[in-house]
Amino acid sequence: MTPVTSIVSTLPEQLAGRLTDEQRQAVLEAARGQRVAALAAALGLAEADALALVAETAGLDLAGDIRPDRRALGLMPARLVHDYQVVPILESGADPAEDSVDDAPETQNPESKTQNPSAPLHLATAWPPNAVMLDWVRTFTPRPLRWHLAPPDRVHQLIIEHYGVGSGSLEDSDEEFAPVQNPQGAEEMVDEEAAVVRFVSDVITQAIADAATDIHFEPQEGQLRIRYRVDGLLVPVPLPENLLRFQDAIISRLKIMARLNISERRLPQDGRINFKIDGTTLDIRVSTIPTIYAESVSLRLLNQKKEAFTMDRLGMNAEEQGIIKRVLDYPHGIILVTGPTGSGKSTSLNAFLRQINSPDLRIVTIEDPIEYEVPGVNQMQVRPEIGLTFAGALRHVLRQDPDVIMVGEIRDLDTAEIAIRASLTGHLVFSTIHTNDAAGAYTRLVDMGVEPFLVASAIELVIAQRLVRRLCPACARPQPVNRAKLHDTLAVLGVDPAEADAVNELMAPAGCDRCRKSGYRGRIGIFEILRPNDELHDLILKRESARVLTKCARDHGMLTLQHSGWEKVKAGHTTLEELLRVITVTEK
Repeated sequence: MTPVTSIVSTLPEQLAGRLTDEQRQAVLEAARGQRVAALAAALGLAEADALALVAETAGLDLAGDIRPDRRALGLMPARLVHDYQVVPILESGADPAEDSVDDAPETQNPESKTQNPSAPLHLATAWPPNAVMLDWVRTFTPRPLRWHLAPPDRVHQLIIEHYGVGSGSLEDSDEEFAPVQNPQGAEEMVDEEAAVVRFVSDVITQAIADAATDIHFEPQEGQLRIRYRVDGLLVPVPLPENLLRFQDAIISRLKIMARLNISERRLPQDGRINFKIDGTTLDIRVSTIPTIYAESVSLRLLNQKKEAFTMDRLGMNAEEQGIIKRVLDYPHGIILVTGPTGSGKSTSLNAFLRQINSPDLRIVTIEDPIEYEVPGVNQMQVRPEIGLTFAGALRHVLRQDPDVIMVGEIRDLDTAEIAIRASLTGHLVFSTIHTNDAAGAYTRLVDMGVEPFLVASAIELVIAQRLVRRLCPACARPQPVNRAKLHDTLAVLGVDPAEADAVNELMAPAGCDRCRKSGYRGRIGIFEILRPNDELHDLILKRESARVLTKCARDHGMLTLQHSGWEKVKAGHTTLEELLRVITVTEK
């Protein structure tokens, strides 16, 4: 190999001189994709400025909008691409038509690698290459190299999209097994086990980076499909082509991590994994079910140390916060949060707990699972497998002299009656229940068997909520409205169509690298807040329907979920299309 001296191998001298020994070591010890961030932190710069500084001092072109060179993607092995964070790109100004998706990658025809050895190969990297990296790249292509420095996030995104999550981990083990009794075969088996361990870790790590709440491993005919749930929607995960032959090993690895019985494939199983990353331990809940092809495995990611939401971050406006804060000051009563699974009910309850948390209050929670750690609060995890249910735990908590109790969910009559009894004997109780709207919480409890007079007396506030995707702030653009269509949409939502008359434009999604071209990033809550009054109290005693209760509440000023969502649309936080996706027309 010929030594390379044209590009600095570690850190440009101009930058090295501005860092202390400790800072220089921290930058060089960071992974290649994280060195720009480490340098930015050391110099007190924004990452974009640090990247530009590195490009200038290293004498490299700073690439902006990089596009993959699909015909050159197969030149280098996935392991090298992942380890060095480098990806072939089109030359700036090149015609995208020349890089058609239909063009075969160069590796599909070995002769294609040498068809035009003089054509430059443009490579985007997250950090200037060193001599070892250059020699490795030149091992796989004779073409002249043209290096470009690019944002690390964008380089990583292209690698994931075109090589697949964990493709570098599985690549070295894509050989058929030799007989087990052969020492060489035993070594290959060990290599494959290590590769599967790395792959599973890569999939979970990428899910955390994408802010996914769930990971689903789904065996299908001829493939193992993996999907993340991001912002409430399922997103297919790009995967390496050789994944299928590792399917059984991957499922077994997940079961081993969750301490499940790997030999039992006929029955569903539940377990949990403690996954450590960047000094944080994640609690991952694991569920398996048998399907016609193999076991399907679902992972729920819970980060108890993650930053908790305040009422501002939940998306509540000042008026909504004012209503809730007044009730939070009550010494007793029940506050219920309603909505379907995944609507952020537990997140809201934890925001309320943090709002009232103080040294002079004894707060006890009963949860399944514990999603956030709240300093100063006594948090209990239910364990139905040993008889510790919500109702049983609540009975014991009442003997603990609590001021405030949070019950994760009211699922049955027993839990409901104990919670109501606790609220009537001087405790403030928070809980959740599954109903479509706020008024439905009253009728659901009555249907469970709770006496209407107890329901009417105990409940001080009901909040129905949903989560809608938030428009990406980096790419959202104003767009003129089609007034006729807007009138029709508002009518469908149950909002006065006349409100469209004063609206000339609304924010719309565009799509960019930061939001994975979706136009949305993160979620925001919409809320329906019901404060009972005397008229509503009488209707509850008469066992009136949820529809009648809702009409009464609206007549007294309650804003429905649809109205709350429309306010978020007008404020530029989300779109009508997203609102219609989350709130069905039947919920009017």
